[in-house]
Formats: sequence, C-alpha cells, structure tokens
Amino acid sequence: MNKKWITIIIVVVVLFLIYNFFTGKYNSMVTKEEAVTTQWSNVETQYQRRNDLIPNLVNTVKGFAEQEQEVLVGVTEARAKASSINVDPTNLTAANLQQFQAAQGELSSSLSRLLVTVERYPDLKSNQNFLELQAQLEGTENRIAVARKRFNETAQDFNTYIRVFPNSIISNMSGFERKALFEADEGAENAPTVEF
Repeated sequence: MNKKWITIIIVVVVLFLIYNFFTGKYNSMVTKEEAVTTQWSNVETQYQRRNDLIPNLVNTVKGFAEQEQEVLVGVTEARAKASSINVDPTNLTAANLQQFQAAQGELSSSLSRLLVTVERYPDLKSNQNFLELQAQLEGTENRIAVARKRFNETAQDFNTYIRVFPNSIISNMSGFERKALFEADEGAENAPTVEF
C-alpha cells in the first residue's frame, strides 16, 4: 500500500514539474513575442510622428517656394505611400518588413530632396516655423533610429529564445516563428562621395 502511494506521488510530482516546465517556457515565449509587438508599435509611432510633421513642413515651404511644386508633390506622394503600408506585428516577415522599409526609405529620400531645395530660399531657412519643424523632423529621425534599434534588440532576443533547445521544440509545436529585423538600406555600407 505504501509503495503504491509513493509511486502515485512521484508520478504526480513528475507530471507537475513537466507541466510547469512547458507552461513556463510557453508563457515566456508569449511574453517575449508581446515585447516584440510593443517595440514594433513604438517604431510605427515614430514613423507616424514623422508623417504628421510632413504636411506642416510642406505647407511652410509652399508659402516660400511655389515653383518647387514637383518636390512638394513628391514628398506628399511618398508620405501617402509610406502611410498606406501597414505591417501586422504578428506577421513580421522579412518581405513585409522590406516593403515597409522601402516605402519609408522613399519618404526619407523625398524629404532630403525637399531640404536640399530649401537651401535656395534664405528667407525660408530663417523662418522660425520652418526651423522648428526642421528640428522636430531631425529629432523624429533620431527617435526612429532608436525605436528601430530597440525593436531589433527585442526581436533578436525573441528569435534566440525560440531557437535554443529545448525551447525550439516548444516553439515549433506552438507555432512561434522568427521575427524579421530591420536591416541597413542597400548601399549603406559605402560612404557617400563628397565633392567640393
């Protein structure tokens, strides 16, 4: 009778330990995946901040540089395209992230062209509204870089966690997949040529 109870207790304890092990690992994966989702939201928030600043910047420039209509239209169109691409944080594949990053890159390029155009207008360069908007835009670009870095760190932590043994077994059974990371734009490894 005693051996029977001891065996039952041992089996129950072993089952309890196995259950706790698997639920603990699964819950950790869920927590890390939610952290990736949160960081992705932070990235999107910074891009949205930039998108919200652009109409004010364009309108300020418009008042000074009506003849630069092509540049202004380019910025507006790039903003519309970048705003239209939404990536679901539960489906952060490399292809989706690359499409998102390409649209944001086009917008950055358009903004750069706009800021170069502004150099031709000394009155605009000294306009307080423009200077403030330009400073906010520069600050937002820095925030975007920080948010992307934090996203990559969080996604890398999640990716590592689900790939190590025995977590990889649990993640495969539960359907957890690797998250894509932001990568440098093509050609970013080459320093730009500056000519005077």
